[in-house]
Amino acid sequence: MSTFTSHQLQDGVVLPHVLNRAPPGTKMHVICLGYLAADAGWFFRGGNTSTMSDPTGPAKPERRDLVMYSVLIDHPTEGLILWETGSGKDYPQVWGAPLNDIFARTRYEPEHELDAAIAKAGYSIKDVKQVVIGHLHLDHSGGLNAFRNTGIPIWVHERELKSAFFSVATGADKGVYLARYLSVDELNWKTFDDRTIDFAQGITLHHLPGHTDGLVGMQVNLEKSGTFIFTSDHAHVLENYKPGVPQGWLARDHPAWFNSNQRLQRLEKTTGGTIVPGHDLSIAQPLFGKVFE
Repeated sequence: MSTFTSHQLQDGVVLPHVLNRAPPGTKMHVICLGYLAADAGWFFRGGNTSTMSDPTGPAKPERRDLVMYSVLIDHPTEGLILWETGSGKDYPQVWGAPLNDIFARTRYEPEHELDAAIAKAGYSIKDVKQVVIGHLHLDHSGGLNAFRNTGIPIWVHERELKSAFFSVATGADKGVYLARYLSVDELNWKTFDDRTIDFAQGITLHHLPGHTDGLVGMQVNLEKSGTFIFTSDHAHVLENYKPGVPQGWLARDHPAWFNSNQRLQRLEKTTGGTIVPGHDLSIAQPLFGKVFE
């Protein structure tokens, strides 16, 4: 009979929500894939807005510094699992104007390439056995090119895959999805349509529609380090999640996003988990270089 961890016994934690615990020997790394900056209006509703009394808007419009990251989970039975893949190689050229100017790369070194960041954590990109994608926007899935013709399963919510391919084919959401990394026949796509799915021992995926139709977050219950909840871009930065400032120009389905946010807040309460937004520099950066078990 397994013993409870101090995390599982803390006030407010509902045991069934954290009993899917990663096996002993599981190790998790959060790896840095580079830094961006963009106008705050993309992330906050009403950001940099002009008013009647201030028709020109803020004298110095706010820009927000962002980080891109992936998560590596070294799992005793599943092998090495990769959560999201960042922007991919040479993204300023791949994204093209005006995207590479709107979402400007500010700090990017060779060590921020996906294969180099994985190597820095002590692994090879060839060690990856499965990839899980929170959503298929270009700054989270551009690195999928590294897995072409490898047979590695690429897991994504069914609604996200349909949205991405439809957008590329029709231009319905032009710019945020790119055909470059959405190969029909060179990537081994795997889908699920569950609202919540226990993907592996210690790893649960939660469907959180709003920012995109098929976005999912990843909950990881670790034996010693406790629970982490990676939101992908349900929350770009913490303010989107709590106090719940709606997303700005990147918002899609606000009612769905609001409902997902309420659900995520309940999940945080019942798991005692650490929320890690998709791009929040202040939260993600302290996780780099550490091993969570």
